[in-house]
Amino acid sequence: MFYCDEIDIQETHPKHRKLDSQTMDCARKHGRYGHRDATMILVAYRHGLRASEVCDLQWQQIELSEGRLHVHRVKNGIPSVHPIRGDEMRALRKLRRDYPTDAYVFVSERGGPISPIGFHRLVQRFGEAAKMPFPIHPHMLRHACGFKLANDGHDTRALQHYLGHKNIQHTVRYTEMAPDRFRDFWRD
Repeated sequence: MFYCDEIDIQETHPKHRKLDSQTMDCARKHGRYGHRDATMILVAYRHGLRASEVCDLQWQQIELSEGRLHVHRVKNGIPSVHPIRGDEMRALRKLRRDYPTDAYVFVSERGGPISPIGFHRLVQRFGEAAKMPFPIHPHMLRHACGFKLANDGHDTRALQHYLGHKNIQHTVRYTEMAPDRFRDFWRD
């Protein structure tokens, strides 16, 4: 099992503040396929993937030996290569051992890729089980990723390419709401 405390988004947009590791913990504990579901939530969050992008993720896009994920974006987005960190790598390796012959990373009971609607229901169900004070949906994971990276001080252009935005105007929303964005402009 892996654990991720990284999704504790306390300094972001109010709508995304409570989106934390509770959702993944609920997936692990309450889902029939807890490890798969928690890994799917982690990968979607950590790479800012849309529901259709995480559902279409195939093993040929993942280089476990090199620790890289080749992200194919929808909506004419910019494709990119993202690093895969240790906890995520371990989770993906376990998933690969559990489903060694499947082309898709996240597979349903019927052997095909999980649909975006299925992923939406899964996230919504685990949000309710985690007693979130508002309904959650998969796109909030993408926004939480953007806000976290912006709050960590990452360059807006780098964030734009990480999220696959062609137009930087879609990225600046994350930096506009960062409460401490001017903190290090001047030092005494």
